[in-house]
Amino acid sequence: MILNHYGLREQPFGATPDPQFLYASKMHREALASLLYAIESGRGFTALIAPPGLGKTTLLFHLLGSLRGKAKTAFVFQTQCKPRELLRFLLKEFGVTSPTADFVAMHHALNDMLAAEAMAGRKCVIVLDEAHNLSDSVLESVRLLSDFETPSRKLLHIVMAGQSELKERLAEPSLAQLRQRIGVVCKLAPLPAREIDQYIHHRLKAAGHSGASLFTPAAMAVIREFSQGIPRNINALCFNAMSLGFALGKTELDAQAAAAKRELAATTESLAEQITSSLLKRKAS
Repeated sequence: MILNHYGLREQPFGATPDPQFLYASKMHREALASLLYAIESGRGFTALIAPPGLGKTTLLFHLLGSLRGKAKTAFVFQTQCKPRELLRFLLKEFGVTSPTADFVAMHHALNDMLAAEAMAGRKCVIVLDEAHNLSDSVLESVRLLSDFETPSRKLLHIVMAGQSELKERLAEPSLAQLRQRIGVVCKLAPLPAREIDQYIHHRLKAAGHSGASLFTPAAMAVIREFSQGIPRNINALCFNAMSLGFALGKTELDAQAAAAKRELAATTESLAEQITSSLLKRKAS
């Protein structure tokens, strides 16, 4: 109902990392170009580092889409695992059947697949999302994966993506060998104010909106101020504004609607304080 109210096919400000809604800002274009060039040139290791909410995973899905038909890919997001579990998951993602669950046998099975793909002229790419959560033992296993190579080329390219903590992890002395193998490091930053409006218009258009903007200039100003240029915050503010606008029967969203999330957060905090105070009084009596 809410989509019909605004003349939309889909929810433009959903929580899932849908690559069709990726806004190609200057920094996103540069990061994507660097990732693709590193893979094409066989660098072996690439890192993508970004604070939470900047569209890192959406960019990774777009990257995987760009590689469809050109490379065999594996996307790993289950970072709470052990080395054996990671290898088993990679084999499953690549569609490789290992004769046993023995660690060495699984390594041989992966190597055989990589060699066969290289002979066929295809690249193999692993994308590790939320890599900052990987344990040191798993990161060491990831480093050893880069040993799959021939005298002339790497058989596997690995993209490690994570939050700012990943940079700190890679700076640790124990991970020096892994750090030295990373040829390209890409970064994402919050959108500048001038691009926030473009981001919103892009997502609305991708969702099927046409005609005048849903948001008034005053609403846009509120979103620019409180989102801090973080796409996840922008999405949350716009989603809540649309929800409130729908409840009030509005088709043009003003500053009051745009501030809905902030007001809701304040109300929730106030309610939590009231509940806590009530429980403390009850306990005291």
